[in-house]
Amino acid sequence: MKKILLQLDCDPLASVFDAVTAYDAGADVVLQYGNVTTENVVDLVYGVMFTRGGDKLKYSAIFIGGSNVSRASEILDVVKKTFFGNVRNSVMFDPSGCNTTAAAAVAKMTKACDVKGQKVVVLAGTGPVGQRAAAMFAMEGAKVVVTSRKFEKAQAAAEEIKATFGLEVQPFAAFDDESTTEALKGAVAALCTGAPGVTLIREPLWKANPSLKVLGDVNAVPPMGVEGMKSSYNGEVIEGKVMLGSMGIGGLKMRVHRTCIERLFERNDALFDAQSILEIAKELS
Repeated sequence: MKKILLQLDCDPLASVFDAVTAYDAGADVVLQYGNVTTENVVDLVYGVMFTRGGDKLKYSAIFIGGSNVSRASEILDVVKKTFFGNVRNSVMFDPSGCNTTAAAAVAKMTKACDVKGQKVVVLAGTGPVGQRAAAMFAMEGAKVVVTSRKFEKAQAAAEEIKATFGLEVQPFAAFDDESTTEALKGAVAALCTGAPGVTLIREPLWKANPSLKVLGDVNAVPPMGVEGMKSSYNGEVIEGKVMLGSMGIGGLKMRVHRTCIERLFERNDALFDAQSILEIAKELS
C-alpha cells in the first residue's frame, strides 16, 4: 500500500523543501495544500482519516508546515480535535523547520556539554527556532536565558514559551558588547538564532569567556551570528570551545526530518512535535 503524506501549509504555496524531504524519506505520494486554515483543514483531514481503516490507517500521515508558527499551531489544534478513538493519523509539526532545526542544535550542543542545572543562552531567541531551542534546553534541565535587542521582545518570547510548554526562561536585553558579555556571564553554552547576516557575539567576547564550552550558530549567511564561526564547523574545538555551525547542525536536522517522516508510517497515532522530535535528534546525534 502506498504511503501518502498530506502536507498542510498555511502559506499560499506549500513548501517544496518539505515535499522533497518527504519523498527522500520514503513517502510514495505527497498531497500538497497551501492556504490551509482552521476553517478548511477539517475536510482535508477527513480525506485521510476515512479512506483507510484498521491497520491501514498508518499508511496515511499528516505534515503541518508553513512560515507562520502561530497559525500552524492553530491548525494542529484543529487537526487533533478532528480525530476520535482510533480513527486518526500520525502527525508531524515542523513549520519553518522550527522543531527539527532547534532539536538538532540542542541535541548536538547537549552531547558536547552537560547543561543540566547550567546556564544556557539563546541569543536573538524570539523567533520560531529560538523559542523552540530555548524550550528544549529547558526540557534538558538548563537554566535558559533568551535575549533580544529589546527587553520587551525577549519578555514576550519568554511568556510564549511559558504558555506553550509550561517552562520558565529568563528574558534579557543584549544589544551591545557590554550587555552581551553580561548575558553570557557564567553560561556553559550559547546558541545564536538571529536573522541572517547579523553578528550577535563578537569573537573577543566568546574567546574571553571562561565558562563557555560550546557555541552554536544556525545562521548560514555571512557574517555569522558568532564571529569567527564557520558554517562547516561540526564539533571543532577553537580556543577551548566546541563550535557548531549551520552546516554541522543542518546535517543532523535533515536526518531528523527524514527519520520523523519515516516513523509517521509505522503507526497511526504518533505526534512528532518539540519533545518527541528532540528525542529523535538525541538518538541520532
